[in-house]
Amino acid sequence: MTSTNNHNNVIHRKRNKVLGVPELIAIALGGMVGGGIFTILGISVSMIGVFTPIAIILGGLIASMAAYSYIKLGVYYKDEGATYSFYKKTFPNSPFAASLIGWWVIFGYISTLALYSYTFASYAISGFSFAESEWVRKLVAGVVIAVFMSINIWSVKGMGKIEDIMVYTKLVILIIISFILLNNSNTSIPVLLQNDGETTVLNILIVASITFVAYEGFQLVINAVNEMENPERNIPIAIYSAIFLAILIYFVISLGAILTIPFDDIINNQEYALAAGADKIIGHWGTNLVVVGALLATSSAISGTVFGASRQLAVIAKEGYFPAVLAKRVNNIPVYAIITMASLAFCMVLAGSLPVILEFGSVTFLLVSLLMAYANYKIRHLTNASAALCILSLIGLLMGTVLIIYYEISTQIEQLFFIGGLYTLLTLAAWLYSRRKTKHENIL
Repeated sequence: MTSTNNHNNVIHRKRNKVLGVPELIAIALGGMVGGGIFTILGISVSMIGVFTPIAIILGGLIASMAAYSYIKLGVYYKDEGATYSFYKKTFPNSPFAASLIGWWVIFGYISTLALYSYTFASYAISGFSFAESEWVRKLVAGVVIAVFMSINIWSVKGMGKIEDIMVYTKLVILIIISFILLNNSNTSIPVLLQNDGETTVLNILIVASITFVAYEGFQLVINAVNEMENPERNIPIAIYSAIFLAILIYFVISLGAILTIPFDDIINNQEYALAAGADKIIGHWGTNLVVVGALLATSSAISGTVFGASRQLAVIAKEGYFPAVLAKRVNNIPVYAIITMASLAFCMVLAGSLPVILEFGSVTFLLVSLLMAYANYKIRHLTNASAALCILSLIGLLMGTVLIIYYEISTQIEQLFFIGGLYTLLTLAAWLYSRRKTKHENIL
């Protein structure tokens, strides 16, 4: 009887391993190439112009530094709680620290959901007379969040296959868009450099730090550890492959955009810069292609983020640092966590603007990645990590965080107050839940 039960358990576990390398790369790329180039292009060009592609590459290098520690910790712990679980297990005597990183990372994911859905809506309505209506844009963002919330509740395997289709279709479309932009260039890099004002290395590094959120998403692979085959092999392959492809895609499209579309058009239409520029350069069919690419990119980002982050939220809730109801699962799917994340993302869409959401997301994931690099350094003898690479990552991620804060202080102090206020609320909630959990454990 025991032998039969063991055999059935093995079969059950194998059936649950429904995500292979293509699906995992799709989840990571879906999380990255979403708000990504369609969100950061206008903001980057407005700040550093012709140097945008360089900042995008530097942003990718910062992401690679962060990925190193995530991969080492992910392979060692094999826990779908990812960021939260890694920190909790590495520092078991710090309940507040575990709670804090849990609240920060979950709301970081919520901000990226808001970012992707806002970008989806901007492109979806870009061809209509009400394209500039902020409320229509926010309403459409809410609808697309609801759609992918429903898909994630429906089925893990169904989500994986839909994610495959969306991600790999959008990659083909983005390659076509890149070719069209480069083929229709009406200037050159030397000419743009001559017309450049006073772009400094500091400004390039600030933009590279702000664009870090465009690479956020590779962590979602680790959240699927219970549904993947061979984590030791597939986690590194999926994450490094996805980051490389994201850097390549962002670089080529940004290069094509600055060579083809006048800077004023990119800056004045930040929310849907590529679509607005394509309409003037290559006509209506080109605009439609860009819009389809943007909608696929943001859709897969929303879906992948909901999938991975909801599982992490369920793990944290099960540990007592979020409301217990968020840990409940139906057919192994964290339904309540999915619904809660979708609802809060829509609230953030209603409350914030594109730059605020973008900068909050970048600061959050830089801070969280910095803590992951520290955790990896602390147990490097267990994760087989290089001390030099850990230290390099710590320096790079700390520099990125400081640069964004410096930029906010120098130019947009009111946004810093908003972001700081949000962090204060999250920190307070984390403290209350950690205190509650500690009291409960002392009673037991």
